[in-house]
Amino acid sequence: MANSKLHQYTPDYAVPPGETLVELLDSLGMSQRDLAMRSGRPVKTINEIIKGKAAITPTTALQLERILGVPASFWNNLERNYRDALARIDERANLQAQITWLKNFPVRAMIRAGWISARKDPVDQLRELLNFFGIASPAQWKQLWANAQVAYRKSNIFQSHPMAVAAWLRKGDLEAKRLVCKPYDKNRFLGGLTSIRNLTVETYPSTFVPRLESLSAAAGVAVVLIQELPGIRISGAARWLSSDKAVIQLSLRYKTNDHLWFSFFHEAAHVLYDKKGEKFLDEDRKNRKVNDYEENRADRFAGDFLIPPDVYAAFCKKKDFSRASVESISTGIGIAPGIVVGRLQHDKVIPFGTHLNSLKVHYRWAD
Repeated sequence: MANSKLHQYTPDYAVPPGETLVELLDSLGMSQRDLAMRSGRPVKTINEIIKGKAAITPTTALQLERILGVPASFWNNLERNYRDALARIDERANLQAQITWLKNFPVRAMIRAGWISARKDPVDQLRELLNFFGIASPAQWKQLWANAQVAYRKSNIFQSHPMAVAAWLRKGDLEAKRLVCKPYDKNRFLGGLTSIRNLTVETYPSTFVPRLESLSAAAGVAVVLIQELPGIRISGAARWLSSDKAVIQLSLRYKTNDHLWFSFFHEAAHVLYDKKGEKFLDEDRKNRKVNDYEENRADRFAGDFLIPPDVYAAFCKKKDFSRASVESISTGIGIAPGIVVGRLQHDKVIPFGTHLNSLKVHYRWAD
């Protein structure tokens, strides 16, 4: 649980079971040689067990039970705890040498967002980050996300901020895995987009987000809204968790309904029309390559699905961009007026600094 106040104590030493064995032998007045003769083992082996150089095997534990009258389970537990402690000490030493890796990630922002817990000990903080990514060490991160960098090769933002972007995507994966979805059905998803489009007129996320999630999940698409991290300019991402479950991940980067809904339908186009192996990470359209076919097609799909091309062309031809006119066209086609305003601004039909901005719905993340 994030921000937990429970503190776990992990000793930096390990007590071999042999110390307990020596104490018991002394109390019974039995020497190591006596134990060796009774167990049929060399004295050297008994001495190595006492020093922690040799392990107490289940067979040895049974012999100790017969000779000393102490249950085999006791010796097995001592041995297991000892080896576990040795492994943790070794792991801590390895992680201590890789503390600087933490500096590559927006750890404080991830803590504020509740994605990971805050730890005073840098090694414990590193463990938190590794647990978040579900990996054993930084070396595994490089192996996993080096492939992701190739998959997201069209994204400049991934190349510039790989650690922060990876954290944002990982959070999306974790949330998407919790959503129960039916197997992906392209026709059902395409058909459901009309119902989803109707949600754009809703003002409050508490109203439209659950419906957006359920309508998409019914067609095998997990929709997750994940707070963006500082320094990365991402509006959305589309990818596949499996062959029958797609993910559409959205941020509130621009914090207005026109951008949010355009981003959703843009990502929906990637799910519908691009190969399942493809992964898309979408940022500023102005920084995109002119000949980026998949992205340009997704833009056209989103724009045309929200506002039919013939309706939009006729509206622009009238050159009446008053508030009443924008509200009228939006009502006529059943979408939020802010979406019409955003489209006009993007196409430079009207300036961004306009009174029509009041038609947009603004969002912010709850604390």
